[in-house]
Formats: sequence, C-alpha cells, structure tokens
Amino acid sequence: MTDFIGVGDLGADGLRRLLNSSAELKEDRHAHRGALAGRSIGLFFEKPSTRTRVSCEVAAVEIGAHPVVLRREEVGLGNRESVADVARVLDRYLDALALRVFEHRYLEDFAAHAAAPVINLLSDMEHPCQAVADLQTMEEAKPIETSVVAYVGDGNNVCHSLMVGIALLGGEIRAVCPPGYEPDETFVEQAGDSVTVTSDLDAIDGVDVIYTDVWTSMGQEAEAEERREIFRPYRIDEALFSRGSDDAIFLHCLPAHRGEEVTDDVMDHERSRVFDQAENRLHAIKALLLDLLA
Repeated sequence: MTDFIGVGDLGADGLRRLLNSSAELKEDRHAHRGALAGRSIGLFFEKPSTRTRVSCEVAAVEIGAHPVVLRREEVGLGNRESVADVARVLDRYLDALALRVFEHRYLEDFAAHAAAPVINLLSDMEHPCQAVADLQTMEEAKPIETSVVAYVGDGNNVCHSLMVGIALLGGEIRAVCPPGYEPDETFVEQAGDSVTVTSDLDAIDGVDVIYTDVWTSMGQEAEAEERREIFRPYRIDEALFSRGSDDAIFLHCLPAHRGEEVTDDVMDHERSRVFDQAENRLHAIKALLLDLLA
C-alpha cells in the first residue's frame, strides 16, 4: 500500500493486518515508541476537527514523528496555489501527507503529484480512518464475520467506508436510510452481497451493532431544517435501540447532536461504545502510519 484514500485500498489482508496492529497498540500504547524518529507527517485541515487532529498529532508524536499542521487559510488549496503545486512542494518536505478535505478529488490530485503516501482523513466520499476505528470497536465486542450491523441515517462518507470495510471482513451491513439519502451506488457495488440498502426500520431487528451519524454534515447547513423532518423517524432512541439483539452495541463517529439523531439515554447507555470508538481513532492512525512508513 502506497496511499490510503479509501478502505478498499487495503484489501482484506491489509485491513486485517491494520486491525491486528491497532489492537496491539491499544494493549501496549508504548509499543513502537520512536519507530518513526526523524520523520515528518503533514496534517492538512480544510475542515475543523477535534478527534482527527488530536489523534493524528498524538499518534505521530508517540511513534517519534513530527506532525506539521497546515490550515486551509494558510495553504489556499486550489485558490492561492494549485493542488498539484502544493502537492509537489510538500512532497519535498514531508514523509506522509494526511488531508481532511471537502472534495475527494483533492486527495486524488495529491496522490497523482506526490510520491509520499497520501492519507484520507475525511472527504465527501469516504472516511477510511474512522472506519478502521469503527471495525476495531466492533471486534472488541464480536467478530465482524459473524456480526450484522445496521447503519441508520444519512448514506454519507462514513457509511461508504463502513460498508466496504465490513464487506472486506465478511460481515453483513444494512444501510437503513430515508428515500433519497441512500449511499452512493459505487460503494454499494463495491460492498456487494454484504450490504442491503433499505428505508425500512424493521431492518434493525436483531442486529449486533446500531450505528448512526449526524443528519447534517459540514457544508450541508442550508439543508438542516429539511433534513430534521425527513430523518426524524430514524432517531436512535431507547425504543429503537432495544430492537437490536440483547447485547447490541451503539456506535457514533462523533460529534453527536444529542436529541437529534440520538437520545441521551442511548449515547450514555451501558452498551454504548462511542468513547471506545473515539479512543480507537488514535490506535488506528498510529497503526496506519507504521504500516506506511516503518
């Protein structure tokens, strides 16, 4: 693997290797300390970030690399300077380039013009680092290959990466979305027989994992009111959560809009794993950096 732009880049063996490494790093956070000493990792943020930025900076430092944080207003990507020129310049300075962007095409442009590994920290099409942490969290409860996951809500970038990851590991996922908000067909085809797309909430019955995300992502604020009305039946409350299996866990990639897509009693439920999931972002990105650069 030279770049990590989508979960599919890993293949089944690569994803399994990454999950095993991430689990080992969680068990021993000091493992591989200093392994990337002398390396520099560029972290570009076109969108605001909490978990992604902190997990990436801490991960880099703990394995000895130096994180270089770049903000949108500093770089002027595609405005003050072309994407190709920025990629060529940063490639001369840095050992890896990790980017959180609005448009997925920027990642592809970077990968085309930089020899250093390019990592997708989030785009409008995929959120692959999040998916690795999600899958690790699921496996802490039950093997993926025997799990049924219900993703409830907007068929967005998080849903895309999750579908592909579960398919690679032999699990089953049901994307339960309002009509018109289903996942992109490209990712449905990539996930193949592992995914069912439906608007029927009965698909939640008996599942092992119930996962949701915000109804309105950054850049969609103008649609917020309309989306609230459309997505209201898909709110994960205690009644909906109880339709999963007796030991079903709840996941959310955060930040959560409590009272909107999920209620407090589910977010704080004894079987909610959202903060384990957030912690696993750190171990996943550390495993990825080691896999690409060590």
